[in-house]
Amino acid sequence: MENRDDLIVNDSYASMVNHSEEEGKAIRKKVWFVTILLSVITTVEVAMGIILSNKDASYWDFVKWSFIILTVVKAFYIVMEFMHLGHENKTLRRLIIIPYVFFIIYMIFLIIMEGFKVGAGYN
Repeated sequence: MENRDDLIVNDSYASMVNHSEEEGKAIRKKVWFVTILLSVITTVEVAMGIILSNKDASYWDFVKWSFIILTVVKAFYIVMEFMHLGHENKTLRRLIIIPYVFFIIYMIFLIIMEGFKVGAGYN
């Protein structure tokens, strides 16, 4: 049996991927940062829901807008880091994100218009 160089497995992380050990550490550090950030945001959302659920209605606008903003931040980090869109070139990112932005604006428009119709008593 012959010894093939392309089948030799080295235990070094740098030999298994196309970047150095330092780059691998930086990537893992970024993944841990995003994971911890998403965990903290989720914890804040849950804590706000628990603490402010027993308060009067004056807090609900703040809670709703806070949830919307925190959810958008979480979605941004999930798409950019875990779905690797942040590592693509600008044109591809825009090609993917811009249609979603228009769709979200359209959905907000529909929700607001239907809310006014329901609020005005239309069927």
